[in-house]
Amino acid sequence: MQVYIPCLVKSVKYHYLVELKSVHLISGTLPEYYSNSFLIHKSDKSKNGGDSLNEQKFTIDDAPFNKFHFRIAGLTFGSSFCDGYSLGIIAMALTVFGPQMNMNAMWTGLIGSSALIGLFAGSLILGRLSDRVGRQKIFLVNFLLITIATILQFFVSGPEELFILRLLIGFGLGGDYAVGTTLLAEFSPKKYRSSLLASINVVWTLGYVASNFVGHYLGQVGSDSWRWMLVSAAIPAIVVLILRIGTPESPRWLVSMGRVEEARQIVKKHLGSNVEMGETITGTENQKTLGFRGLFSKKLRKRTAFGGIFKLTLVIPYFAIYTFLPSILSTMGFEQNFFADTMLNLFLLVGAIFGLWLLAKFSRRGFTIGAFTILTVSLFSLSFLHNGSQFLMLIAFLIFTFFMSAASNLTLVYPAELFPTEIRGSGIGMVTAISRIGSAIGTFLLPVSLSSFGLSASMAGMAAILLIGLIVSIAWAPETKNLSLHEASDPLLEAGNLSKGTDIPFTENKKIT
Repeated sequence: MQVYIPCLVKSVKYHYLVELKSVHLISGTLPEYYSNSFLIHKSDKSKNGGDSLNEQKFTIDDAPFNKFHFRIAGLTFGSSFCDGYSLGIIAMALTVFGPQMNMNAMWTGLIGSSALIGLFAGSLILGRLSDRVGRQKIFLVNFLLITIATILQFFVSGPEELFILRLLIGFGLGGDYAVGTTLLAEFSPKKYRSSLLASINVVWTLGYVASNFVGHYLGQVGSDSWRWMLVSAAIPAIVVLILRIGTPESPRWLVSMGRVEEARQIVKKHLGSNVEMGETITGTENQKTLGFRGLFSKKLRKRTAFGGIFKLTLVIPYFAIYTFLPSILSTMGFEQNFFADTMLNLFLLVGAIFGLWLLAKFSRRGFTIGAFTILTVSLFSLSFLHNGSQFLMLIAFLIFTFFMSAASNLTLVYPAELFPTEIRGSGIGMVTAISRIGSAIGTFLLPVSLSSFGLSASMAGMAAILLIGLIVSIAWAPETKNLSLHEASDPLLEAGNLSKGTDIPFTENKKIT
């Protein structure tokens, strides 16, 4: 049912279109939550009988895209580039650093997974802190930590020191995943939200690919080439740190804290005088301090479980396989060289870009279920084809690479849409933490599995993890597409957002009601 509610605000009349789904009206009044789900805003016609463009009003969710949106996106993308570059360059550096330091398999695994361990802690701690003190402070300070730790890598003299610095870098990057994604989602118009969030993965892939080229070039420097590889990550980090100075606080967070006037001023300054909040509910004291308890409340625990398992089962195979890609290719019988690395990296990049189109074309559930299906089948195929046709193994691995990169776009979009403003930072932090500690364990154990059980069993194990993700997605994945952030994050609307078509892999937009 749709109801038009006339309202007079500052002598300008608006009509708010409110979607009512399974809501009981009491005494003819509208529940407070739904009275703030403003979807359409139309101003009075001007006195001359026509619509005045200057009088047209918008909310954050339907505001026109402007240069400020571009800036916030760029600052978030910068962090993603640094993350991809940092995780890619360590694989190149370890080929030189490991033999010089006579490192055993344990230290190689620890340093390879150290940033992921730091990501676990950083996303949990800094994500929760962002819900208490705001997004803006952490958005700046955590990148200062990343920059300093990155520079100090140049001066390490042993694996212990490098391990600690990689932990600190991961800690900062983990916080940035929670805070940067949250800030971008809370400023983005709903029309562009999924594309902007998914582009984080594209830029991450760009950073990863760039590290491959830089690593090959710096590998010719000599015995200290690993130092230059690691410190090269400081260049983009310094640029991002400087550009983040002056970033405003999230208006949605300010409103949740009861600081409505501050939020209005930020919206007016950065988005335009004709843009309004759209959400005017301020958080209660209980909401402001709810934190992790809220994530496991009856209302949100299914979404928390889905977000954590969905992201965990996608990123374990991703990080484990690509951290030790040279060993896997060698086991498959392929010789590693610059050309082979470049082709695989290009497949990752093209897959990530193709994933943007899939997000625009298909429903969230359809994309998620379809991607898990293809990934599971491709890895099981790779497992069964071991010691068989090398050409078919290559085809299976390229399909896996392409769709894994495309599906990784979802890991940035879904978590930001699952949780309400009051605990969005904690929610994204929790989901990221679950996925990263799993990735660290998977990255640490994969070399052991390859040496003890072989490629076939290792790939079958990774495929089984993806199968779990497929089952959980079929059971729990909500449909959040084409909704405002306020609506997408409310589980009460979830049943109304799902249509029969969204259970079909790669369901198109038109089937979403």
